[in-house]
Amino acid sequence: MIRKAQIRDARDIHRLISHFAKTGQVIPRPLAEIYENIREFFVFAPEGKDLIAGACALHICWEDLAEIRSLVVSEEYQGEGIGVQLVEACLQEAKDLGIPKVFVLTNSPNFFRKLGFKPIEKSTLPHKVWADCVKCPKFPECDEEALLKEIPLENFF
Repeated sequence: MIRKAQIRDARDIHRLISHFAKTGQVIPRPLAEIYENIREFFVFAPEGKDLIAGACALHICWEDLAEIRSLVVSEEYQGEGIGVQLVEACLQEAKDLGIPKVFVLTNSPNFFRKLGFKPIEKSTLPHKVWADCVKCPKFPECDEEALLKEIPLENFF
């Protein structure tokens, strides 16, 4: 089940992010930061399990731009479409909020291309976006690709 994160999920989200940060797949996030931004996260809660097995956040950068970040899914659930569902939940929230553009910085560009994201030059992103980059162990030699998806906001009032 994909749902909005609750405060009780913060430690599980931190555990997952920390695990994948060790492999360089996501930027590490301190537990305090996850608590502060818990409203940004969607989680995958497998039926009958006590632990969260996936997470993804929609971080609002500006009035017309948001970022999908910290997409993680436990190895045992990878390949089952959980990542797609988490990203789709974030995209729906962007649409509901009236945010027309969502970007991602990723080492898995093909995953996001399948979801309609298009490659862009990193230099086109606002400087505010790069605040997290200094936390990355790969900084300043970033090997991530930037991709953007435009969200149709028709019927939005």
